[in-house]
Amino acid sequence: MSKNVIKTLDIIFFCSSITLNILISLLYIAAKFDNTKGLQVIGAITIFLIVPYTLILIGSLKQKEERKITISLAIILFYLFLELLLDYILLIPFREILAIHIPYIIVFYAAEFSIIGVSFDKDKKLGFVVLITFFLLLGCLIYNLVG
Repeated sequence: MSKNVIKTLDIIFFCSSITLNILISLLYIAAKFDNTKGLQVIGAITIFLIVPYTLILIGSLKQKEERKITISLAIILFYLFLELLLDYILLIPFREILAIHIPYIIVFYAAEFSIIGVSFDKDKKLGFVVLITFFLLLGCLIYNLVG
């Protein structure tokens, strides 16, 4: 695989990761204000991130990247497919069912830590940008839960 393709896949990874964290932050804010339309639109956009992460995983497999990066990308995709399955296919109110919600939260944070780990592995400066968007996400979660 050429260096240009690898560089392009890295750019797609960073853009997708930052976008994912910002979208989830917006989901928390929309939920805080009971904005059903906002939740639907932002959620649908979030699910479409399956496409770039799939391309990145395929590229990772083709260029035989380190196993930890490939596994991390698979975890991120697993989270997005789980979200698709629960929210859009099965239409389960899983956030209200503790037995489903707790494993979902574990998968979510595994995906987030995978994103952060891969980010720092690929580029330290952009890793910090991704980390900042993760802290933004946590701030929005706290805002959602408080009050």
